[in-house]
Amino acid sequence: MIMTASIIAANAICIAFLLALYRVVAGPDATDRVLALDTLVINAIGLIVLLGIIYGTTMYFEAALLFAMVGFVTTVAFCKFLLRGNVIE
Repeated sequence: MIMTASIIAANAICIAFLLALYRVVAGPDATDRVLALDTLVINAIGLIVLLGIIYGTTMYFEAALLFAMVGFVTTVAFCKFLLRGNVIE
């Protein structure tokens, strides 16, 4: 049962990943591209957590936590760059 749910979840996450990737490429504005990159990070975190559930190990959850922290920092840096033109003041 868990494998069937995992396959369905992986397919849904992959579809969301492709749709966000399309928004990164065809985004009309830079802010749309930043939001799409943030969505890609969230989808990647979902895939990492799903792999952790499938393989039954906690190492993937720690990797997902680190990836989430890095993704948050990069999103904030991109937004700050778009608003002010520099990241470090």
